[in-house]
This record gives sequence, structure tokens and C-alpha cells, in this order.
Amino acid sequence: MGKCFSDEVEQALRYIYYDLRAQKGAEGFALLEQASAAGDGDASCILARCYCGNQYVWSGHDFLEDDDMATALLHKSVEQGSAIGVLVALRTGELTPSLEKKMPFANLQEAFENVLEKAQAGDAFCQYTVANAYFWWDFLRIFGKGRDSFASEGQFREYLKENISKCEELFQKAFRGGMYLAANNLNRYYTQGDEDIIAPRPELARDLYQTGAQMGYPIHQWIYAEDLEKEGRFEEALHWYKLAAQGGQLECWFGIGCAYEKGQGVEKDLAYAAQCYEKGLAQKKDSGKRIGCANRLGKLYYEGTGVEQDYAKAFQLLKYGYEHETTYGVYYLGKSYFCGLGTQQDYKKAREFLEQVNWVNRDAFYMLGVIYGQGLGVPADIKKGVEYLQKAGNLPEAREEMLKYKKTLFGKWVRR
Repeated sequence: MGKCFSDEVEQALRYIYYDLRAQKGAEGFALLEQASAAGDGDASCILARCYCGNQYVWSGHDFLEDDDMATALLHKSVEQGSAIGVLVALRTGELTPSLEKKMPFANLQEAFENVLEKAQAGDAFCQYTVANAYFWWDFLRIFGKGRDSFASEGQFREYLKENISKCEELFQKAFRGGMYLAANNLNRYYTQGDEDIIAPRPELARDLYQTGAQMGYPIHQWIYAEDLEKEGRFEEALHWYKLAAQGGQLECWFGIGCAYEKGQGVEKDLAYAAQCYEKGLAQKKDSGKRIGCANRLGKLYYEGTGVEQDYAKAFQLLKYGYEHETTYGVYYLGKSYFCGLGTQQDYKKAREFLEQVNWVNRDAFYMLGVIYGQGLGVPADIKKGVEYLQKAGNLPEAREEMLKYKKTLFGKWVRR
């Protein structure tokens, strides 16, 4: 059997948390399903976390998010006798009085000590779980303590400080042992402290994600790459983006694509940028970076740069980006509808998109001038049309369109 858990759970923990670069999350998930069905409460607990989204498990695994399934499995883990299930249920607010009565432990402290023993034996997941019990003050309920348990406010605060501070070493051990998630709470502990009980020490958080990147955690390589990019250290950023992408952090293909599209830290290569965006689209979930890949690739297809021009593909990609609440492609979508490029011509929809262009874009102003001046899809409004045409400045098409209008002696714009 495993050191702290069953062989199946030990192996699943490795695949799902400790060795992300192996990209064997699906195999780990299958092991947990089998073990949970066979009555392994620890497997049920970790399987529950797999259904809880990226806050609890790496996005690179692409696990289905299902809150109802997570809740059912977590309750099941407690009833199956999992001590970590008890602590995780407590942390997530699922340990109701009725569920607590079903656990096969005399009290919460017994379950806690069970997990603590595994943490002391070196299990990173248990170290992280126990650290959270201290970090989030769950130890008060576990040990049955409260303000009334102490003779003075000072004694209570000292008790809080003594216990909360225990999280630091445990998070550090878990972090070094493979639980990349420990860095998030450790970062918060260092940068924010804890009310007026634990003082912030932001200098200790400065290199956390760089350390995680050097340890090979793809998600920390991504975070570190973004930090380097913000500092203008583009070549270094690209190095870490590539390592993260190779390790399964598909969001990083967006950063790599942008570097090659803009020539930041590397020679410009629009064809390779397009390939990177295509790889970023392989993400199954609608992450911000996937949407970004769709937008940037859509623009390349529209302009025919780096790829063969394809208005239909451009329209579909940019429309996807817009449907996910980005306005990056509104100019291209508006022009597509205005000219009938990649979609059916529709002046009403063209106007709707073009009016969302909130930057200086002479071509967009020209098209709006035509739409209002000629009454295409809207009642004609020559005054408004001329105003847009004037904003288009020296754009040849706009100057030619302006020749269709004149101002009367009374200052009113009319068609010639």
C-alpha cells in the first residue's frame, strides 16, 4: 500500500498535483473513480476537488466542472471515513451538523490529527490541507475554541497568532513537495498578513512564482512569464511561456503568439504566430486566453497576414470573441457585415458593431457616414452621416462620399 494513502490515491495525487508536466490527469482521474467506487473515501475527496474548477485543480487537466457532483462526492468521502474529506468539507462549508454525525471519528480533532500525522510523514496534499486549517482559522472549530475560551482578549489573540503562523512552514513544505496551489495562500499570507494579528512581509512573496517556475510548475511559469512581460523583459518571458506551453499550460500559446506577431523578444513571424493561436484554441474551456487566440487569429485571417486570407474563418473567430464579451473584433465584424465579407451583408448589424468602435478608426467613421447618409438599415440622417465622414478626415473614400452632400444657405446638410 502507499505511504499515506492507497496505491491508487498515491498515484492519482502524483498525476493530478505533483507531476503536472506528465500530463496524465485523465489517468489519475480514472484511478480515483475506481477507488471511490470501491469505497476509498480519500479517493472520493480528491475526486470531488477535481470537479471544483481551476481554484482546486490545474486547468491543464481540463476536468469537467460540476458543483453538484463535487458536493455529492465530498459528502460520500466523509461517510466513507476519509479524514481529509472531513477537513476539506469543513473548509468548503459542506460539513453540516448532520454530515458531521455520519463521520466515523469521535470528533473533528481526531480527523485533524489523522491528517496531521500524514502531513508530518511528508505527504504534500496533507500538508496543504492542514496548513489551510490554520490559515483559514478552521482550527477554532476543530479544537472547539473561541473568544470565551480565554480569560482575556490578549490571550485569545496570542492563541490565534500561534496557530495561524503554523501555516507558513506547512505551505512551504507542501509547495516544495509538489502542491503548486500552496503558493497562492502563501503569497496572500506574506503580502496581506492576517488582520492585525500577522504582519505582512511582502518581500518574502517576491520570488515565489519564480521559484515555482524553476521547480517546473507550468502555471507558475505562466505567471512568471507574464510578470517578465510587464517588465519589458520579452526574451525571458518568451522562454518561460514556451516551457509552460510545453508542459500543458495551453493559455501560454497566446503569449507566444503575441510575441511572434509583434516581434517582442524574437524576430517577427506571423505564420508561426498563427500556428500558436491555433494551438491556444485547443483549450476546451472558454478561458480569456482562448478568446484572445480567437481574436488575434481572426484578425490575421481577415487581413491575410501569416495565413491565407479567409473572411469566413475570420468572421467566425471574431464573432466567437465578441460573444464572450470582448470588443476586440468589432471593427472587423462591422466591416464584414457592411461589405458582406465572410457573412451576409447586413447594414443594420454593421452599424451596431461599428458604433462600438471606441478608438480613432477612419474606415469605421467612413462606413458609419455612408450608413447614416444613405439611410442603409436606418432612417437617413444626413447631418449625422456628414459628421462621421468629417471624422474620417482625408480618407479617400470619405472625401469622395462627401461630394454627394452640400450645405444650404441656412447651414443644413442635404444631398446634392
